[in-house]
Amino acid sequence: MTVRAFRGEILSVPHDPLTNSEAIRHDPDGLLLVEDGIIVARGAYADLAPLYPNVPVETLPGLIVPGFIDAHIHYPQMDRIASHGEQLLDWLDRHIFPAEKAFADRAHADQIAGLFLDELLRNGTTSALVFPTVHAHSVDALFEAALARNMRITSGKVLMDLGPEGLADTPDSGRTESEALIRHWRGKGRLGYAVTPRFALTSSDEQLHVAGQLLADHPDVLMHTHLAENERECAEVAARFPDAADYLDAYDRFGLVGDRSVFAHGIHLSHRACARMQESGAGIAVCPTSNLFLGSGFFDFTRAAQHGLKIGLGTDVGAGTSFSMLHTAGVAYQAGLMRGHRLDPFRALYLATAGSAALLHIEDKVGGLLPGQEADFIVLDPAATPLLARRTAGADLAERLFALQILGDDRAIAGTYVMGARTGRT
Repeated sequence: MTVRAFRGEILSVPHDPLTNSEAIRHDPDGLLLVEDGIIVARGAYADLAPLYPNVPVETLPGLIVPGFIDAHIHYPQMDRIASHGEQLLDWLDRHIFPAEKAFADRAHADQIAGLFLDELLRNGTTSALVFPTVHAHSVDALFEAALARNMRITSGKVLMDLGPEGLADTPDSGRTESEALIRHWRGKGRLGYAVTPRFALTSSDEQLHVAGQLLADHPDVLMHTHLAENERECAEVAARFPDAADYLDAYDRFGLVGDRSVFAHGIHLSHRACARMQESGAGIAVCPTSNLFLGSGFFDFTRAAQHGLKIGLGTDVGAGTSFSMLHTAGVAYQAGLMRGHRLDPFRALYLATAGSAALLHIEDKVGGLLPGQEADFIVLDPAATPLLARRTAGADLAERLFALQILGDDRAIAGTYVMGARTGRT
């Protein structure tokens, strides 16, 4: 049994500040007690330290916050980040599908999976919902690398029987391979599975029906796909499903809209779709850097709040332009302001941690730095750069946090801890 204590300024936002006036938990001089990777106590140092006199205490300078939780990211697209010149559908054809075909080689998948997870950890991300490719072994490669790093990763084989040559499965092979992956990886480490149709245009009706059956047959898995990201995409979905009320309804008719459904983007949603999403318990992974980079639009935080939608934050690398959830939170603020919404820095932290955890159904495990949760946390350095140091000198907590989100990136991650152990990737 290993017991450790960490002292420092501790901040978490376990609940949504929009709906909970006591959502912010701040210990200016706090103590986090960790036993075998689990938080067993948290509070003021002066109160807790006398109760554990024989436990060694590590003092961490900076701001201790939960490890970031990326609610939508593509590991096979890592090498195509910052690819020039196209909006979504043309960008996929020109840059992404050729890169994903390379994952037919298991050795290539293994190499990228390790590099990808190390980059997450370097940026303070300890949990993520990850798109692999259509190749079943791309999931194996990612999960094996995640087990080696003790990370909380959810993923699942991409279903796309209408994909291009070299990236297409079939309804039968998609079902068989998904079932085998679920059986093999269920219950291992900190891993989770997600049924993953790429998006409505890359799966036949038969395969979307298979996806719905997989979701119904396995109540412990998520459903992960894309929704209403780009105007041309939305128009093509409307043409493909003329009887559907809207894009969300195209998924709904196959049983893919429920409380375990995570939809990336959701920029171009009708009020009907928002109401249905709220009713179903489905949620949205908001991906602001990707939406800006591909010219897709700006997420409507105000409408989401009006409908009480469950949302989290995702980098969406490689359309997203940074692995940093700090940077992503900063761009979310700017994107929100384009539609008149001023995203509070504490709510931005919530979306990058406990909000994404709730979206991924792991809020009991991570995201709040609460007793009983796993001790995934990071240390933010408000003086990581000369400009940050100058901007945060003498600033209050909200100002420091906002400056970190606007000016911070991987350099501001002073340390990443997984289950109470510091990783070697920071």
